[in-house]
Amino acid sequence: MNDFLSEAAVQLSEHWLDRRQLESLPPHCRPVTRAQGYAVQAQWSGRVGAVGGWKIAATSVAGQRHIGVDGPLAGPVFASRVFANGASVSLASNRMRVAECEVVFGFRRAIDPRPEIWTREQALSELATVGPGIELPDSRFVHFERAGLPQLIADCACCNDMVLGAPIAAAGLEVLAQLPVRAQMSDGRSFEGVGRNVLGDPVEALLWFLNEMSEAGQRIEAEHFLTTGACVTPIPIEPGQSLQADFGWLGQMNVGFD
Repeated sequence: MNDFLSEAAVQLSEHWLDRRQLESLPPHCRPVTRAQGYAVQAQWSGRVGAVGGWKIAATSVAGQRHIGVDGPLAGPVFASRVFANGASVSLASNRMRVAECEVVFGFRRAIDPRPEIWTREQALSELATVGPGIELPDSRFVHFERAGLPQLIADCACCNDMVLGAPIAAAGLEVLAQLPVRAQMSDGRSFEGVGRNVLGDPVEALLWFLNEMSEAGQRIEAEHFLTTGACVTPIPIEPGQSLQADFGWLGQMNVGFD
């Protein structure tokens, strides 16, 4: 591994642990390609702890605009920042302060990188569960919307906190594009979305992820989950508020913000 990429991983992971932001990585250790970004994020777990699952950022037009990119990117979600439905999550150091209602998949076995392109049928066969989730992303960059794709990948695709709903056996996946999602904030605001806001279909997001991770040389463990991106436009949140989300046949969630 190149020393400059290791230095980038140290800086970003330390800022994640300390819940601090930086303007930008120094030029001498700044990743400039997609592959370099993934090489940086792959070194985080040795410093911050076990990976609990994975996320895809910017699977909707609104999400892409929010972080200043023109396509999706993937990153790990660390086990220490995964919460159960009903949790109250601190926003004390979160600068993005948005909540994203997402479809979450669970895998039936570990998946190694491979040279063959994944097909939709093959991707579906790897799933054990499906369920709802609410992600509270954040970035180590003060001006994340100007950081650019390689640095945001190195930043683990703006990973932060993840709240998981109850999973159910993987079924009905072919209709996830039509899944209605409704969110109600405690201050009276309401939001609506649909599964097709995620790359046209959460299953297409899964397919993109498996091919992306193969190209990045990343193994997916059997116990990992994948949260696929915002079905509803990212919802602005503040401490003291709470969010109730209805994912139709996938279930409901309730999250508080401290």
